[in-house]
Amino acid sequence: MTTLQTPGPTIGVVGGGQLGRMLAEAAAPLGVEVIVLDPTADCPAAPVARDQIVAGFDDEAGIRELAARADVLTFEIELADQDVLERVSEDSGTPVHPKPATLETIHDKLVQKRELESAGVPVPPFRAVEDADDIRAAIDDYGAPVMLKARTGGYDGRGNVPVESADEAEDALESVAGPAMVEAFVDFEREISVIAVKGDDEIATFPIGENIHEDEILRETVVPAGSADAVEKRAREVAADVLEVMEGRGVYGIELFETSETRSASEDSSEGGPREWDGEILLNEIAPRPHNSGHWTIEGAQSSQFEQHARAVLGWPLAATDLRSPTVSVNLLGDVEESQSAALQNVDRILETPGANLHWYGKREARPLRKMGHVTLSGRDEETTAELLTAARELEESVTFTSK
Repeated sequence: MTTLQTPGPTIGVVGGGQLGRMLAEAAAPLGVEVIVLDPTADCPAAPVARDQIVAGFDDEAGIRELAARADVLTFEIELADQDVLERVSEDSGTPVHPKPATLETIHDKLVQKRELESAGVPVPPFRAVEDADDIRAAIDDYGAPVMLKARTGGYDGRGNVPVESADEAEDALESVAGPAMVEAFVDFEREISVIAVKGDDEIATFPIGENIHEDEILRETVVPAGSADAVEKRAREVAADVLEVMEGRGVYGIELFETSETRSASEDSSEGGPREWDGEILLNEIAPRPHNSGHWTIEGAQSSQFEQHARAVLGWPLAATDLRSPTVSVNLLGDVEESQSAALQNVDRILETPGANLHWYGKREARPLRKMGHVTLSGRDEETTAELLTAARELEESVTFTSK
């Protein structure tokens, strides 16, 4: 039985960026307090969290202090050190969710793909890369282009390099500058994501979103996605299989490719019945935390991904995930050529638009293509997602970080 009192339970979060900020915002109405650990003083989460410990993501002394002040530890950034978290958890008795073992799996994209493939999760063809010849061999086997990925550290498109021909292999590998893997390029119908929640003996999934990327950076998410019912059913099945591999409670952002043609020789579904579409769902990547493609849930669903993460890591019952109304989210990226103080101009248009919600991340510096905030636009009456997306893009284009 869950009992609330004041002060309430405390979640210690490794990372104090925008995800930590939105987690603290969602936890407060539940009576849950949040303390964040981040190396940047007065980080984005600091104004809304109970407190901040200024320390690196792998600072063992800092994480021990965080564990001593929290009932459970979690993380909002994969730069958290799984070995330190494991050691601190064992010594302090403060649990970590998701488990450090999951973070270890996620850290290395090659390890991640191998474990998931072994578990039967459908993934694109892939292989490890030691030198440029491995990329050229992949092009021979998979066809061009192929996608070269840094095994560790890549995010927001960084570390992902499309290789169009064998002649580009050397330069592509040099740009990754570290251990790499290569995947077959997926000719997808659309990119979709499932925000899935692993609770205490229960799981929940939000309605599937369609993601629109540019230069490998997520720009927009549209919900509901334009996928057929059979596609959504299969995507949920794949998400459930992914959660079986992941250890520990929390929210998982599961990015998927929806293809119109299947690589498999079978035309039957996993349940043995006839297929209703001729494509397949392939796993792209997993984030063991709330995900950019789930920000729409704050206004668009019965509960947000951040509330669900707080509930899950504490072992509380999960909330309903039903769609409130069709919703689009658009990211506000730094439209600057070099770093400068963050000052978003012309926000009145967003503030005056019915159904629009502005989320400002509190970052003090705007950098090229840095995620500075997002806007959600929820549908009214008979508005279609296409109409919502057009309107949301107009709102995004109306604001700027430049003086022009």
